Amino acid sequence: MAEQFGAKKYLWGNVPAFDILRLGSNEGAEYGRGVSILCAASGDIRNIVNTIAQLPTSYRHSLRLVINDRDFDIVARNIILLLIALVVEEVDEAVDCMIHLWYSAFVRKSDTEIIRGQVRPLIESVCEKVKNKPPQTLLGKTWQFGRQSLRVVLQKSSWDRLLALFDAPSGLTAERAHQIRTAITLAESRRDYRERHMCFQSPPHRVAFERFRADGLLLPFGYPRHEFQEPNLSFFQNAHHTWPMPDSADPLHGWPSEDVANTSSGAATADIYGKLFFYLQGTLRTFLDRLSSLDVSFRLFQVDASDLPQYVEKDSFSRIEVSNISDAGWLGIHRTLYLMVPLLETPLDNPHATLITLFMNAVEETLTGQDKIHILTADRIAKERLLKYLPPKPGLAFKYSPWILKLTAGQDLVTTYDHIFDRYSKWFMFSEAPLFEAAMKENHTVIDKWPYRLKRRPGQPGAQEEFDRQLGSGVSSKERYMEWRRLYQTSMV
Repeated sequence: MAEQFGAKKYLWGNVPAFDILRLGSNEGAEYGRGVSILCAASGDIRNIVNTIAQLPTSYRHSLRLVINDRDFDIVARNIILLLIALVVEEVDEAVDCMIHLWYSAFVRKSDTEIIRGQVRPLIESVCEKVKNKPPQTLLGKTWQFGRQSLRVVLQKSSWDRLLALFDAPSGLTAERAHQIRTAITLAESRRDYRERHMCFQSPPHRVAFERFRADGLLLPFGYPRHEFQEPNLSFFQNAHHTWPMPDSADPLHGWPSEDVANTSSGAATADIYGKLFFYLQGTLRTFLDRLSSLDVSFRLFQVDASDLPQYVEKDSFSRIEVSNISDAGWLGIHRTLYLMVPLLETPLDNPHATLITLFMNAVEETLTGQDKIHILTADRIAKERLLKYLPPKPGLAFKYSPWILKLTAGQDLVTTYDHIFDRYSKWFMFSEAPLFEAAMKENHTVIDKWPYRLKRRPGQPGAQEEFDRQLGSGVSSKERYMEWRRLYQTSMV
């Protein structure tokens, strides 16, 4: 939605979830050892949920997950979501409670009863035991739930903040919470941006989009809403605060758009948020089913990713996923490799151990004015391809017509940026990776290099639908993943 408006927290994923392990393409579905995953800058737990849900049923060994983010609000929500998954015995109750805590601005009384009745006492017990500790003291607590465990390591002050999330701040009513949220999601000053965004959606999707903007409830369109009366306190921590996310935040951005679109939503076949609701129900049920059948340990931290090597073991992870901290504006690739590669299992122990980095901004930051002019004027193949998806319409070629807006946005989807990323990789000396005992994987085995590029050619079955989906999906096709393997069998000294 063009420039950012609203606060800057990313409590929901802004790129689709993926399976971090993909055992079948790596160690093998029949792998005979436990696996360990580190999410060094996790954001929400969508990748964890997706990975566990997609574990082969033949896999019966242990799973160890370390989940870290430096943002307290993200970590706090992840803790509560995982505790719901681990303590609530009735699967459907747990699933719906997780969906609404994750995505709905208001929750039901039954959700609040679960959160306050089953989750809060666990946190309260910790805070009572450590109440006399200094605020900066780092304190860990492990809960055991049969074959699953959850360990949380936080500063004492963060434990206190976590407990405070279970009580409504003074002055926060449902009406006030609605005002706080819609001041961002329905801001009059952003009407033009919303309407530009809706240009890329089908008419039924626009109706669902407007509904979610207005009420903030992730539900099928026709579901009753009268039970959702209590503000979701993980979004509203102060009656005077703003909505914590930018107005571009959308639950749809965190999940694979084609999978969501192919999910049945009953009679309302074009209800895109209803499809997401049912998709999440199915994914979370599978997640909980696999979780209950395995030895799984979760460890959650709230530290800067650059400090993680102080808290976790070297030579121990089958996969490390770092989001886009490898972008130049964050840690950069050299520092990311220096910090993370020694944490991977050695090639002798696991030749499939992989570090996964995302470059969200590299292409955009590397494009020059001359590059952009060339793309617009000289890339004949891309232009011809684009016009097959968006054939000219008489009378719609004026500057701000929906057709022109779609042409401009669609340009990225039909343009390849390999040469631009190659330039970026030379600028930032990716070739020096061996100095950090790392090598680029030429053939990716976890996620495609350019996963959001169009997979079909114009005219192929499903090609137009794919183009239309990507146009309003929140990704640009400039996102570039890189996979890295460890070169040597001993840790750096």
